[in-house]
Order: sequence, then C-alpha cells, then structure tokens
Amino acid sequence: MKQIKAFVHRNRVSDLIHALGASGFQRLSLFDVKGLLRALSSREQQFSVEFGDQVISEVQMELFCEDGDVARAVEIFQRTGRTGRAEAGWIYISQVEHAVIIGEGDQEA
Repeated sequence: MKQIKAFVHRNRVSDLIHALGASGFQRLSLFDVKGLLRALSSREQQFSVEFGDQVISEVQMELFCEDGDVARAVEIFQRTGRTGRAEAGWIYISQVEHAVIIGEGDQEA
C-alpha cells in the first residue's frame, strides 16, 4: 500500500476530489496548510509574521491506495491539479508498512 501526499492550490481541490472519486479512490483526507507554493495572484499571498515570509493557504491531500493504482492516482493529481503555471504543487509517494482498521476485531486493511 502507498500513501500519496499532494500539496495543491485551494482552487483545484474540488475538481481533484471529484476526479479521484470518479476513478474509485476513497481513502482521501484533506488538510489546510500554509505553504510556499508560487502564488497564482497577489490576492492568494499573505505575509506570515510567524514564518517571516510570504505564504499561501494551500491544501495537503492524502490518498492511500494499492501499489498498482499509484500511477493512475498520480496522473489524476497531475492532470487535474494543473493551474497553468510551471509549478502547481508537489506529489510525494511513501510506502505504508501496515494498516489496521479501527473497529471490532483485528482486521487488516
């Protein structure tokens, strides 16, 4: 199993959720984060006193999928997450050692 983390512009999230869902991907989580992606416009940027730099509000999307589905998921993130800029975000892929369902009994995912 793999974990795919994608850091994307907020305006691409809705389309990504729908594209991933339409392709059968279900294990998706969303996190609001501050990041250093290149802003699409000056309205998207804000100065963070805490970080001492310009930041934007972006979304970290986490998707868990089987190894054989990684290429298809990455292609969806790349195609649907595009903003028209050379750098629209980043995708990271990690190996998941073990997954356990929270619930009755000891079942593995």
